[in-house]
Amino acid sequence: MSLQNKTVWLTGASSGIGEALAYELAAQGAQLILSARREDELIRVKDQCVNSKIHRIVALDLAKNADFETLIKQQIEKSGQIDLLINNAGLSQRALILDSSMAIHRRIMEVNYFGTVALTQALLPHLIERASGGVITVSSLVGKFTTPLRSAYAASKHAITVYMDSLRAELHDTGLQFTTVYPGFIKTNLTYKALLADGTEQNSMDDAQANGMEPSLCAKAIIKAYLAGKDEAYVGGKETYAVYLKRFFPKLFARMIRKAKVT
Repeated sequence: MSLQNKTVWLTGASSGIGEALAYELAAQGAQLILSARREDELIRVKDQCVNSKIHRIVALDLAKNADFETLIKQQIEKSGQIDLLINNAGLSQRALILDSSMAIHRRIMEVNYFGTVALTQALLPHLIERASGGVITVSSLVGKFTTPLRSAYAASKHAITVYMDSLRAELHDTGLQFTTVYPGFIKTNLTYKALLADGTEQNSMDDAQANGMEPSLCAKAIIKAYLAGKDEAYVGGKETYAVYLKRFFPKLFARMIRKAKVT
């Protein structure tokens, strides 16, 4: 597969992994629809992409997902077709369960799960009709296990993991590719925006994140996994081994995660 002249819709494109994906996709010849809440940042990213004039921006809040079918139809009319959706937008958390209100759980689920599902399902009929293309969903390693301070975030990532697993099983004979990616520690501003128990943003970067993989390398790995036809890909450093540790040595993993430095 190649992304040359393919139309790619990318959410969470204004910073971090999404911004890096925008630059890499553009460099590989894709035509981009860039989405995020902050229109000014989308403009900045678009202007720095190769062939910036062929890309466009669509300001989008995944938490406001009632009319995504209309939005999809509008973008298909403008593009002629959409070949690939990359679900990258997300909202993180740094709060203990006992301190977190239900409002925090609902806010994170609305973005990470319901908004992502709504956009994906709105586009699926178009992809199925064309019998080509697919969906990349950027989950997280905590979509496979969890750590303290991330209960709602991990729950949302587990939820989107099993949704995509179901989608892949149900649509296995449609010609579509569904790739779920599980990044570990990537050097982005995700932790700055992570919600604390009172709903405010953490406004600081976790040490592990600060020492993590560069977003540009993460973006290359994500695209490589999709083009290789992979169902899943773990991206990051030694933290990715925790997936296997939990699978084969669950009691050891449980002891280690209780003591792990998670901020």
